[in-house]
Amino acid sequence: MAALIFMVESLWRCPPKTSQTPGIGNRGQIRARGTYGLWRRLEAKQKGAHVINTIIDELTGTFAAVPPLTAFLRMTAAAVLGGLIGLEREWRDKPAGLRTHILIALAACLFIVVSQQLAQLSFGVKDNIKVDPLRLVEAVTAGVAFLAAGIIFTKGDTVKNTTTGASMWLAGGVGLACGAGQMPLAAMATVITIVVLFVLRLLVRAVE
Repeated sequence: MAALIFMVESLWRCPPKTSQTPGIGNRGQIRARGTYGLWRRLEAKQKGAHVINTIIDELTGTFAAVPPLTAFLRMTAAAVLGGLIGLEREWRDKPAGLRTHILIALAACLFIVVSQQLAQLSFGVKDNIKVDPLRLVEAVTAGVAFLAAGIIFTKGDTVKNTTTGASMWLAGGVGLACGAGQMPLAAMATVITIVVLFVLRLLVRAVE
């Protein structure tokens, strides 16, 4: 193949001498130029095919640890369960409502799924790679706690929005459970939370 390319380049750079017979030299130059043009087109096609294959591999070579359908189901479950928790806060017209709780649960779920994907990537010697899920859980809960603390304030002797801050923190926990594949556990936590937010409030009002 290298010899063929060298021969084509030689013909291109050093065209054959014009023969005494009229038209033969011109035909040789045209043939050499046609061969070189064909080679250039083939090279361009190969480069284009390489770029397309690289893009396809980049888009389809992911989801090594969690299949796409599983990841979609986990994130959907996190969004739905987080939305159920935020629905009561939205109905109560609180600062953090439906959308906030959905985004918190979805983000927490995404962090767990991404961590599982990162554990499958090659960053060096496998013995030196240590995946500590507890650190990721601590990072997510700390971030959600920062958001929850931003909506809590005091008015006189009363502290406002503490329940909303707690529900945001719990929505993060629900998202973490969904991301780890523990969707039944997340569903149970959501049901208990809804009971606490709705039923216990009615009981408190009845006692008062």
